Amino acid sequence: MTDNDFLQTILTTGNLALWTTIILLIIGLPIAYLLSYNDFKGKSAIEAIICMPMVLPPTVLGFYILVAYSPQNFFGAWLEQYFDLRLAFSFTGVLIASVICSLPYMIQPLQNGLTLLPASYREAAYTMGKSKTQTFVRVLLPNIKGNIITAIAMTFAHCIGEFGIVLMVGGNMPGDTRVASIALYDEVQSLNYDQANKYAFIMFVVSFIVLTTIYSINKRQRI
Repeated sequence: MTDNDFLQTILTTGNLALWTTIILLIIGLPIAYLLSYNDFKGKSAIEAIICMPMVLPPTVLGFYILVAYSPQNFFGAWLEQYFDLRLAFSFTGVLIASVICSLPYMIQPLQNGLTLLPASYREAAYTMGKSKTQTFVRVLLPNIKGNIITAIAMTFAHCIGEFGIVLMVGGNMPGDTRVASIALYDEVQSLNYDQANKYAFIMFVVSFIVLTTIYSINKRQRI
């Protein structure tokens, strides 16, 4: 493998993790708010579905996503008929799968932070005439900065190390769906340990930085 291939794989990995994190932050905040402050029928089922990727083998989830992408099924046929789009073995398809697989790593820290906030914060804001949106943006979010950073860090780190779902949905296409975890496995299979060590070291460093960041934030919050 050339240095250009190595760099392209790292960039693909970074792009996947970055876009997954951005998308999940945008959709995760309102979902976390809804689950934290509303009781409705089916809430437990929704929470269970969101957390399923944490207990379900990635290959199982990846298999069902791949089946959904197939033109032989409704969703895949709909995409191909109206958008001329096939998601299987494409970066876009892997990105969607990554968002689904990383949902709990974003939503759980956000939901935990919102749930632990005193109800008086919202009540005081409502008394001052603030809307729910204003209260959420100006009162609640500033008070869960640590949870937001933790959610972002955990989501990003999880995406960096994801293997099973990327392999199932995206395969191993250099420059498109080949990420560091899959490249590491390939290099080990080829007994190319020097190249494998490069991928392993980068993922190790990223994980260490993320965990250090999370523990530092939690320590400051306890002080």
